[in-house]
Amino acid sequence: MPVVVDVQTVSIVIASAGVFAAAIYYIFMLKHQNKMRQTDLVVKLYSAFTSDDFMVALFKITNLEFKDYRDFVNKYGSILLETPVNVAMFKVACYYDEIGTLLHRGLIDAELVSEFMTLSTISLWNKLKPLIEGYREDVGSKYFVWFEYLYDELKKEREQKLQQSKA
Repeated sequence: MPVVVDVQTVSIVIASAGVFAAAIYYIFMLKHQNKMRQTDLVVKLYSAFTSDDFMVALFKITNLEFKDYRDFVNKYGSILLETPVNVAMFKVACYYDEIGTLLHRGLIDAELVSEFMTLSTISLWNKLKPLIEGYREDVGSKYFVWFEYLYDELKKEREQKLQQSKA
């Protein structure tokens, strides 16, 4: 018995296939656009990280010598004063706080961030942690929580990679 297919059925099948193909194409384009946005964001973050202005602040902070928050205040003055050291510290801490915020909101991939800034984040957090914790106590607020989040996430990521490489 021959199968009779009318024009309407064929047109519905063709239209359905077209919609399906368009949906698949749209999904691939969204994934591609997301990767492009993340790549663009990382390039911008890295450009800011390597700018002369940021590098001066970063070197100023990494060359500071202090034991704890009180020692810092005794040597460099209150962290609430507008001094070159404090401006540099806030510039650097705010930068890492911003990246932590992006990571927390899922706007940037942890693996991507870890590829270019794990060591700097870990060493800088360890250096600034006493200042940030002392500042939090003095001001009574949880400043730079996303910088701490970034540190925690990148440290976890690094430890996982180390365990995987040992296995």
